[in-house]
Amino acid sequence: MSHFLKKPVPKEKVAQDLGEVRARVEAIIADVRERGDAAVREYSERFDGWSPESFRLTAERIEEIVAGVPRQVIEDIEFVQAQVRGFAQRQRDSLQDFEAETLPGVHLGQKHIPVAAAGAYVPGGRYPLTASAHMTIVTAKVAGVPRVVACTPPIRGEVPAATVAAMHLAGADEIHLLGGVQAVAAMAVGTASVGRVDLIAGPGNAYVAEAKRQLFGEVGIDLFAGPTEILIIADETADPFTVAVDLLSQAEHGPDSPAILVTTSADLARAAIDHVERLLPGMPTRDLAGPAWRDHGEVVVVDAIDEAFAVADSYAAEHVQVLTAEPRRALDAMRDYGALFLGEGTCVSYGDKVIGTNHVLPTRGAARYTGGLWVGKYLKTVTYQEVTDPATSAWLGEVCGRASRVELFEGHARSGDVRAARFGGTEPAWRPE
Repeated sequence: MSHFLKKPVPKEKVAQDLGEVRARVEAIIADVRERGDAAVREYSERFDGWSPESFRLTAERIEEIVAGVPRQVIEDIEFVQAQVRGFAQRQRDSLQDFEAETLPGVHLGQKHIPVAAAGAYVPGGRYPLTASAHMTIVTAKVAGVPRVVACTPPIRGEVPAATVAAMHLAGADEIHLLGGVQAVAAMAVGTASVGRVDLIAGPGNAYVAEAKRQLFGEVGIDLFAGPTEILIIADETADPFTVAVDLLSQAEHGPDSPAILVTTSADLARAAIDHVERLLPGMPTRDLAGPAWRDHGEVVVVDAIDEAFAVADSYAAEHVQVLTAEPRRALDAMRDYGALFLGEGTCVSYGDKVIGTNHVLPTRGAARYTGGLWVGKYLKTVTYQEVTDPATSAWLGEVCGRASRVELFEGHARSGDVRAARFGGTEPAWRPE
């Protein structure tokens, strides 16, 4: 039995806001499709106050920008990218091409082929989110993508130097100082200055997420994304101050970021709420974290830890942090989440910034049917087949003819008939039992 100590705002308001976003995004995409670079430049100037001679950075300009980034920042970027690269490489190594002879002379195979071109969207705007460069570009390169186009917006009219450095060190083949719907649309449909890509990956605000949703099908995307989410499962052994700090660590992503606590302890719940209220006024990002907690914060008290796991699964949250006496129980008990963060020694911020797993994860319940960005998202798993034994081809032709006629597909049946007749002079060496 569960009960709420804190509830979020009604979902009807959220739905209305999304409707307005959809209409604006649709208009921008249509304009970029029709007018190309002229529309891209117009929207960049309108939304970001940014209209350089070229949005694409030259190799010389990139070198100049990277040279101005403090050495410690470069070293930290290199360290984190090494973690991301190492984990992505282990993922790639787990995917094997194979070929098998499943019947005499029937050779079936599977290959993993990287897409030819990927777009990496690295958010900016108010804050330089360098970590998204690691997650999107490094992972694409480990997958073997030959051309990665990276876009990020300027920050208040300035070049985000650390982000550019991260993009460059990650292996981006093109870097464009361009953000928002106009960047996503340019990569998806192609313009004179931005060649189209096959897949676009990376987080972004509601407008970027909606642009990816509307363009999906014309271009591949990593996943449908919404505001960042955190859900913490805690029992009486958890530290309420740590719970509060970790909830707010994700609430600062934006005013619509859900921060949810599911706990077996009403005392811990009340203490965590008190800590949140005391911490918020002193947070530099309180203008984002405050509305997020006020409108989208939730606190649910349950009777037992198994109920906590079940309630957490019902949310299918992006990040699920487990602060309990036995955190690894969640590995067996839970099914629906973007990523698990087990025990007090880890936190969602590690996954966001430094630990090596990918931080582009499903939101808004999408964890019910998909995981997050990984090396496999940049790969097309394709199959091939070859029949080299005439007798087997003749037998398959007979079966194909019969099976196709059951479905009233005479053309399919005749393709099988041709092979049965052509190769049927040799009696098959085998028959199915």
